[in-house]
Amino acid sequence: MLLRSIFSRIHKSQFLNNFSSLANVNSLPLDSETAISPSKLKPFSAEENAREKVNVISYLINSCGLSPNMAISTSKKVHFDIPAKPDAVLNFLAEHGFSKSQIAELVRKRPLILLSDPEKTLLPKIEFFLQWARVAKEDVLRTIARDPTFLTRSVENQLIPIYNYLKDIIGAEKVATLLRRGSWSFKRPIAKRLIPNVDFLRAVGVPNSFIALALYHFTEAISQNHDQFRETVAEVKEMGFDPLKSIFVVALHACSGEGNKALRARCYETYRKWGWSKDDIYMAFKKHPHCMLLSEKKISGVLSFLVTKMGCESRLIARQPHILFYSLEKRIIPRCSVVHLLSLKGLVRKDKSLSTILVPAEKKFLDMFVTKYAEEVPQLYDIYNGKAVVPEV
Repeated sequence: MLLRSIFSRIHKSQFLNNFSSLANVNSLPLDSETAISPSKLKPFSAEENAREKVNVISYLINSCGLSPNMAISTSKKVHFDIPAKPDAVLNFLAEHGFSKSQIAELVRKRPLILLSDPEKTLLPKIEFFLQWARVAKEDVLRTIARDPTFLTRSVENQLIPIYNYLKDIIGAEKVATLLRRGSWSFKRPIAKRLIPNVDFLRAVGVPNSFIALALYHFTEAISQNHDQFRETVAEVKEMGFDPLKSIFVVALHACSGEGNKALRARCYETYRKWGWSKDDIYMAFKKHPHCMLLSEKKISGVLSFLVTKMGCESRLIARQPHILFYSLEKRIIPRCSVVHLLSLKGLVRKDKSLSTILVPAEKKFLDMFVTKYAEEVPQLYDIYNGKAVVPEV
Protein backbone atom coordinates (compact mmCIF):
# COMPACT_ATOMS: atom_id res chain seq x y z
CA MET A 1 0.00 0.00 0.00
CA LEU A 2 2.84 2.36 0.92
CA LEU A 3 4.78 1.65 -2.29
CA ARG A 4 1.59 2.04 -4.35
CA SER A 5 1.16 5.50 -2.86
CA ILE A 6 4.79 6.40 -3.57
CA PHE A 7 4.51 5.09 -7.13
CA SER A 8 1.35 7.09 -7.65
CA ARG A 9 3.11 10.29 -6.58
CA ILE A 10 6.14 9.67 -8.79
CA HIS A 11 4.06 8.55 -11.79
CA LYS A 12 1.84 11.61 -11.51
CA SER A 13 4.91 13.86 -11.46
CA GLN A 14 6.37 12.16 -14.54
CA PHE A 15 3.02 12.41 -16.35
CA LEU A 16 2.76 16.13 -15.66
CA ASN A 17 6.31 16.66 -16.90
CA ASN A 18 5.49 14.87 -20.16
CA PHE A 19 2.19 16.70 -20.50
CA SER A 20 3.86 20.10 -20.08
CA SER A 21 6.37 19.22 -22.79
CA LEU A 22 3.51 18.97 -25.33
CA ALA A 23 2.98 22.70 -25.05
CA ASN A 24 6.18 23.29 -27.02
CA VAL A 25 5.32 21.24 -30.13
CA ASN A 26 3.13 23.79 -31.93
CA SER A 27 6.08 25.14 -33.93
CA LEU A 28 6.82 21.72 -35.42
CA PRO A 29 5.42 20.82 -38.90
CA LEU A 30 2.50 18.46 -38.57
CA ASP A 31 3.06 16.32 -41.66
CA SER A 32 3.04 12.58 -41.61
CA GLU A 33 6.82 12.37 -41.27
CA THR A 34 7.48 14.81 -38.44
CA ALA A 35 4.26 15.09 -36.47
CA ILE A 36 4.64 13.97 -32.84
CA SER A 37 2.70 10.80 -32.36
CA PRO A 38 2.01 8.91 -29.14
CA SER A 39 4.64 6.34 -30.14
CA LYS A 40 7.32 9.02 -30.57
CA LEU A 41 6.59 10.40 -27.10
CA LYS A 42 7.28 6.96 -25.63
CA PRO A 43 4.68 7.25 -22.89
CA PHE A 44 5.85 4.02 -21.26
CA SER A 45 9.42 5.25 -20.67
CA ALA A 46 8.25 7.64 -17.97
CA GLU A 47 6.34 4.82 -16.32
CA GLU A 48 9.35 2.56 -16.55
CA ASN A 49 11.54 5.24 -14.99
CA ALA A 50 9.03 5.71 -12.23
CA ARG A 51 8.89 1.96 -11.61
CA GLU A 52 12.69 1.82 -11.47
CA LYS A 53 12.68 4.64 -8.96
CA VAL A 54 10.04 2.90 -6.89
CA ASN A 55 12.22 -0.20 -6.88
CA VAL A 56 15.12 1.86 -5.50
CA ILE A 57 12.86 3.44 -2.89
CA SER A 58 11.55 0.02 -1.92
CA TYR A 59 15.11 -1.25 -1.59
CA LEU A 60 16.14 1.71 0.56
CA ILE A 61 13.18 1.09 2.86
CA ASN A 62 13.19 -2.69 3.08
CA SER A 63 16.90 -3.49 2.80
CA CYS A 64 18.59 -0.37 4.18
CA GLY A 65 16.15 0.60 6.92
CA LEU A 66 15.41 4.15 5.74
CA SER A 67 12.10 5.83 6.48
CA PRO A 68 9.79 6.34 3.47
CA ASN A 69 10.42 10.08 3.29
CA MET A 70 14.17 9.63 3.65
CA ALA A 71 14.12 6.87 1.03
CA ILE A 72 12.38 9.16 -1.47
CA SER A 73 14.96 11.88 -0.85
CA THR A 74 17.90 9.47 -1.01
CA SER A 75 16.64 7.82 -4.22
CA LYS A 76 17.47 11.05 -6.07
CA LYS A 77 21.15 10.51 -5.32
CA VAL A 78 21.63 6.84 -6.18
CA HIS A 79 20.39 4.74 -9.13
CA PHE A 80 20.70 1.05 -9.92
CA ASP A 81 18.82 -1.43 -12.11
CA ILE A 82 19.59 -4.57 -10.16
CA PRO A 83 20.47 -4.87 -6.47
CA ALA A 84 23.60 -7.00 -6.90
CA LYS A 85 26.07 -4.27 -5.92
CA PRO A 86 23.97 -2.82 -3.09
CA ASP A 87 23.40 -6.33 -1.73
CA ALA A 88 27.15 -6.97 -1.71
CA VAL A 89 27.76 -3.70 0.14
CA LEU A 90 25.08 -4.37 2.75
CA ASN A 91 26.35 -7.91 3.32
CA PHE A 92 29.89 -6.59 3.70
CA LEU A 93 28.84 -3.96 6.25
CA ALA A 94 26.81 -6.46 8.26
CA GLU A 95 29.64 -9.02 8.22
CA HIS A 96 32.03 -6.38 9.57
CA GLY A 97 29.78 -5.58 12.51
CA PHE A 98 27.78 -2.53 11.47
CA SER A 99 24.36 -2.52 13.11
CA LYS A 100 21.15 -1.96 11.13
CA SER A 101 20.89 1.60 12.45
CA GLN A 102 24.52 2.31 11.53
CA ILE A 103 23.99 0.94 8.02
CA ALA A 104 20.90 3.11 7.63
CA GLU A 105 22.92 6.12 8.79
CA LEU A 106 25.71 5.33 6.33
CA VAL A 107 23.31 5.01 3.40
CA ARG A 108 21.44 8.17 4.37
CA LYS A 109 24.62 10.23 4.60
CA ARG A 110 26.48 8.61 1.69
CA PRO A 111 23.99 6.90 -0.67
CA LEU A 112 26.64 6.16 -3.31
CA ILE A 113 28.25 3.76 -0.87
CA LEU A 114 25.72 1.24 -2.22
CA LEU A 115 27.58 1.24 -5.54
CA SER A 116 31.03 0.72 -4.00
CA ASP A 117 33.31 -2.24 -4.44
CA PRO A 118 33.47 -3.53 -0.85
CA GLU A 119 36.87 -5.21 -1.14
CA LYS A 120 38.60 -2.41 -3.05
CA THR A 121 36.95 0.67 -1.58
CA LEU A 122 35.59 -0.12 1.88
CA LEU A 123 37.85 -2.80 3.32
CA PRO A 124 41.14 -0.82 3.10
CA LYS A 125 39.66 2.02 5.18
CA ILE A 126 38.38 -0.33 7.86
CA GLU A 127 41.72 -2.12 7.97
CA PHE A 128 43.49 1.24 8.31
CA PHE A 129 41.47 2.01 11.44
CA LEU A 130 41.87 -1.44 12.95
CA GLN A 131 45.41 -2.45 12.03
CA TRP A 132 47.27 0.79 11.40
CA ALA A 133 45.68 3.24 13.83
CA ARG A 134 44.75 0.55 16.39
CA VAL A 135 41.28 1.95 16.98
CA ALA A 136 38.88 -0.41 18.79
CA LYS A 137 36.37 -2.02 16.44
CA GLU A 138 33.28 -0.56 18.11
CA ASP A 139 34.84 2.89 17.80
CA VAL A 140 35.64 2.26 14.13
CA LEU A 141 32.03 1.36 13.37
CA ARG A 142 30.71 4.36 15.28
CA THR A 143 33.18 6.78 13.67
CA ILE A 144 32.56 5.63 10.09
CA ALA A 145 28.78 5.64 10.57
CA ARG A 146 28.97 9.17 11.92
CA ASP A 147 31.41 10.37 9.25
CA PRO A 148 31.29 8.14 6.14
CA THR A 149 33.52 10.56 4.20
CA PHE A 150 36.40 8.54 5.68
CA LEU A 151 35.41 5.87 3.16
CA THR A 152 36.09 8.26 0.28
CA ARG A 153 39.70 9.05 1.21
CA SER A 154 42.80 7.39 -0.12
CA VAL A 155 44.53 5.25 2.47
CA GLU A 156 47.95 5.55 0.83
CA ASN A 157 47.81 9.20 -0.21
CA GLN A 158 45.87 10.76 2.64
CA LEU A 159 45.05 8.70 5.72
CA ILE A 160 48.43 7.07 6.31
CA PRO A 161 50.56 10.19 5.61
CA ILE A 162 48.43 12.34 7.93
CA TYR A 163 48.44 9.61 10.57
CA ASN A 164 52.23 9.33 10.50
CA TYR A 165 52.71 13.08 10.58
CA LEU A 166 50.42 13.54 13.57
CA LYS A 167 51.83 10.51 15.38
CA ASP A 168 55.31 12.03 15.31
CA ILE A 169 53.98 15.13 17.07
CA ILE A 170 51.26 13.99 19.47
CA GLY A 171 51.71 10.22 19.70
CA ALA A 172 49.73 7.24 18.40
CA GLU A 173 47.19 7.15 21.23
CA LYS A 174 46.07 10.74 20.69
CA VAL A 175 45.92 10.28 16.92
CA ALA A 176 43.55 7.36 17.52
CA THR A 177 41.42 9.71 19.61
CA LEU A 178 41.39 12.25 16.77
CA LEU A 179 40.23 9.54 14.39
CA ARG A 180 37.43 8.57 16.76
CA ARG A 181 36.31 12.20 16.77
CA GLY A 182 36.35 12.36 12.97
CA SER A 183 39.07 14.98 13.25
CA TRP A 184 39.35 17.93 10.89
CA SER A 185 42.97 17.08 10.26
CA PHE A 186 41.87 14.02 8.27
CA LYS A 187 39.54 16.14 6.14
CA ARG A 188 42.13 18.54 4.71
CA PRO A 189 44.84 17.79 2.14
CA ILE A 190 47.90 17.51 4.35
CA ALA A 191 50.31 19.24 1.94
CA LYS A 192 48.08 22.31 1.62
CA ARG A 193 47.06 22.90 5.22
CA LEU A 194 48.56 21.04 8.11
CA ILE A 195 52.30 21.00 7.43
CA PRO A 196 52.66 24.69 6.42
CA ASN A 197 50.67 25.82 9.46
CA VAL A 198 52.70 23.71 11.88
CA ASP A 199 55.92 24.90 10.25
CA PHE A 200 54.77 28.50 10.66
CA LEU A 201 54.05 28.00 14.37
CA ARG A 202 57.56 26.65 14.80
CA ALA A 203 58.93 29.64 12.88
CA VAL A 204 57.31 32.11 15.29
CA GLY A 205 58.69 30.22 18.27
CA VAL A 206 55.82 28.05 19.49
CA PRO A 207 57.33 25.00 21.28
CA ASN A 208 56.50 21.51 20.01
CA SER A 209 54.62 20.72 23.24
CA PHE A 210 52.18 23.57 22.59
CA ILE A 211 51.88 22.65 18.91
CA ALA A 212 50.90 19.17 20.08
CA LEU A 213 48.35 20.76 22.42
CA ALA A 214 46.87 22.72 19.51
CA LEU A 215 46.78 19.73 17.16
CA TYR A 216 45.01 17.58 19.73
CA HIS A 217 42.52 20.06 21.20
CA PHE A 218 42.13 22.71 18.48
CA THR A 219 42.68 20.77 15.27
CA GLU A 220 40.29 22.91 13.25
CA ALA A 221 42.34 26.02 14.04
CA ILE A 222 45.53 24.41 12.70
CA SER A 223 43.73 23.05 9.62
CA GLN A 224 42.51 26.38 8.23
CA ASN A 225 43.66 28.14 5.08
CA HIS A 226 47.36 29.01 5.39
CA ASP A 227 47.04 32.72 4.54
CA GLN A 228 44.18 33.07 6.98
CA PHE A 229 46.16 31.14 9.56
CA ARG A 230 49.13 33.50 9.26
CA GLU A 231 46.81 36.48 9.74
CA THR A 232 45.30 34.91 12.86
CA VAL A 233 48.74 34.21 14.33
CA ALA A 234 49.74 37.83 13.67
CA GLU A 235 46.52 39.05 15.32
CA VAL A 236 47.16 36.96 18.43
CA LYS A 237 50.74 38.22 18.68
CA GLU A 238 49.57 41.83 18.35
CA MET A 239 47.23 41.26 21.31
CA GLY A 240 50.28 40.55 23.42
CA PHE A 241 50.11 36.77 23.71
CA ASP A 242 53.52 35.12 24.08
CA PRO A 243 54.23 32.21 21.66
CA LEU A 244 56.32 30.61 24.40
CA LYS A 245 53.26 30.17 26.63
CA SER A 246 50.45 27.65 26.19
CA ILE A 247 47.78 30.35 26.30
CA PHE A 248 49.03 31.49 22.88
CA VAL A 249 47.48 28.48 21.13
CA VAL A 250 44.29 28.86 23.20
CA ALA A 251 43.98 32.44 21.95
CA LEU A 252 44.78 31.22 18.44
CA HIS A 253 41.81 28.87 18.61
CA ALA A 254 39.51 31.56 20.03
CA CYS A 255 40.41 33.88 17.15
CA SER A 256 40.14 31.28 14.38
CA GLY A 257 37.26 30.96 11.94
CA GLU A 258 34.11 32.89 11.14
CA GLY A 259 32.09 30.88 13.65
CA ASN A 260 34.33 31.88 16.55
CA LYS A 261 34.36 35.46 15.30
CA ALA A 262 30.57 35.57 15.55
CA LEU A 263 30.71 34.04 19.04
CA ARG A 264 33.22 36.66 20.18
CA ALA A 265 30.92 39.43 18.99
CA ARG A 266 27.94 37.97 20.89
CA CYS A 267 30.01 37.47 24.04
CA TYR A 268 31.25 41.04 23.84
CA GLU A 269 27.70 42.38 23.74
CA THR A 270 26.64 40.11 26.61
CA TYR A 271 29.48 41.21 28.87
CA ARG A 272 28.73 44.84 28.07
CA LYS A 273 25.12 44.29 29.14
CA TRP A 274 26.44 43.12 32.50
CA GLY A 275 28.40 46.32 32.96
CA TRP A 276 31.85 45.21 31.84
CA SER A 277 34.01 47.88 30.20
CA LYS A 278 36.11 47.25 27.10
CA ASP A 279 39.15 46.97 29.36
CA ASP A 280 37.34 44.43 31.57
CA ILE A 281 36.54 42.28 28.55
CA TYR A 282 40.08 42.51 27.21
CA MET A 283 41.49 41.61 30.63
CA ALA A 284 39.22 38.55 30.85
CA PHE A 285 40.17 37.51 27.32
CA LYS A 286 43.89 37.81 28.10
CA LYS A 287 43.44 35.57 31.15
CA HIS A 288 41.12 33.00 29.54
CA PRO A 289 40.56 33.47 25.77
CA HIS A 290 37.77 30.92 25.67
CA CYS A 291 35.60 33.21 27.80
CA MET A 292 34.77 34.81 24.43
CA LEU A 293 33.36 31.54 23.09
CA LEU A 294 30.72 30.94 25.77
CA SER A 295 27.01 31.11 25.02
CA GLU A 296 24.94 34.08 26.12
CA LYS A 297 22.87 31.67 28.24
CA LYS A 298 25.96 30.40 30.06
CA ILE A 299 27.39 33.86 30.72
CA SER A 300 24.11 35.39 31.85
CA GLY A 301 23.21 32.35 33.95
CA VAL A 302 26.42 32.53 35.99
CA LEU A 303 26.49 36.32 36.29
CA SER A 304 22.80 36.51 37.16
CA PHE A 305 23.25 34.16 40.12
CA LEU A 306 26.50 35.67 41.37
CA VAL A 307 25.42 39.29 40.96
CA THR A 308 21.69 39.12 41.71
CA LYS A 309 21.57 36.29 44.26
CA MET A 310 24.99 36.49 45.89
CA GLY A 311 25.62 40.23 45.69
CA CYS A 312 28.92 39.98 43.81
CA GLU A 313 30.16 42.90 41.73
CA SER A 314 29.91 41.96 38.06
CA ARG A 315 33.14 43.62 36.94
CA LEU A 316 35.19 41.79 39.59
CA ILE A 317 34.38 38.51 37.85
CA ALA A 318 36.30 39.78 34.79
CA ARG A 319 39.43 39.31 36.90
CA GLN A 320 38.54 35.65 37.45
CA PRO A 321 37.02 34.53 34.11
CA HIS A 322 37.68 30.86 34.89
CA ILE A 323 34.66 31.07 37.19
CA LEU A 324 32.39 31.35 34.15
CA PHE A 325 33.32 27.82 33.08
CA TYR A 326 32.13 26.06 36.24
CA SER A 327 28.75 24.33 36.25
CA LEU A 328 26.12 26.65 37.68
CA GLU A 329 23.92 23.83 39.02
CA LYS A 330 26.60 21.39 40.17
CA ARG A 331 29.26 23.72 41.56
CA ILE A 332 28.48 27.43 41.77
CA ILE A 333 25.01 27.35 43.35
CA PRO A 334 25.71 24.59 45.93
CA ARG A 335 29.03 26.04 47.08
CA CYS A 336 28.00 29.68 47.16
CA SER A 337 24.81 28.79 49.01
CA VAL A 338 26.75 26.93 51.70
CA VAL A 339 29.25 29.75 52.21
CA HIS A 340 26.49 32.36 52.16
CA LEU A 341 24.60 30.59 54.95
CA LEU A 342 27.80 30.29 56.99
CA SER A 343 28.44 34.00 56.56
CA LEU A 344 24.90 34.83 57.72
CA LYS A 345 25.58 32.86 60.90
CA GLY A 346 28.90 34.65 61.39
CA LEU A 347 30.97 31.49 60.96
CA VAL A 348 32.99 32.71 57.94
CA ARG A 349 33.84 36.14 56.55
CA LYS A 350 31.43 37.64 54.04
CA ASP A 351 34.25 38.68 51.74
CA LYS A 352 35.47 35.19 50.88
CA SER A 353 36.82 35.29 47.32
CA LEU A 354 35.01 33.33 44.65
CA SER A 355 38.24 31.49 43.84
CA THR A 356 38.51 30.29 47.44
CA ILE A 357 34.97 28.96 47.20
CA LEU A 358 34.90 27.55 43.66
CA VAL A 359 38.42 26.42 42.77
CA PRO A 360 39.17 23.73 45.42
CA ALA A 361 38.43 20.09 44.64
CA GLU A 362 35.19 18.78 46.11
CA LYS A 363 36.76 16.95 49.05
CA LYS A 364 38.73 20.01 50.08
CA PHE A 365 35.66 22.24 49.82
CA LEU A 366 33.60 19.84 51.94
CA ASP A 367 36.35 19.70 54.56
CA MET A 368 36.67 23.50 54.63
CA PHE A 369 33.02 24.51 54.67
CA VAL A 370 30.63 21.60 55.24
CA THR A 371 32.15 18.92 57.46
CA LYS A 372 33.86 21.54 59.62
CA TYR A 373 30.56 23.26 60.49
CA ALA A 374 28.17 20.31 60.24
CA GLU A 375 27.38 20.25 63.98
CA GLU A 376 26.63 23.97 64.17
CA VAL A 377 24.66 24.04 60.90
CA PRO A 378 23.14 20.57 60.29
CA GLN A 379 21.34 21.64 57.09
CA LEU A 380 24.61 22.34 55.25
CA TYR A 381 24.65 18.91 53.59
CA ASP A 382 21.07 19.35 52.40
CA ILE A 383 21.86 22.77 50.98
CA TYR A 384 24.97 21.45 49.26
CA ASN A 385 23.01 18.57 47.74
CA GLY A 386 20.17 20.83 46.60
CA LYS A 387 17.63 19.44 49.06
CA ALA A 388 17.13 22.71 50.93
CA VAL A 389 16.04 26.13 49.73
CA VAL A 390 18.87 28.41 48.68
CA PRO A 391 19.01 31.26 51.20
CA GLU A 392 18.27 34.74 49.88
CA VAL A 393 20.81 37.55 50.21
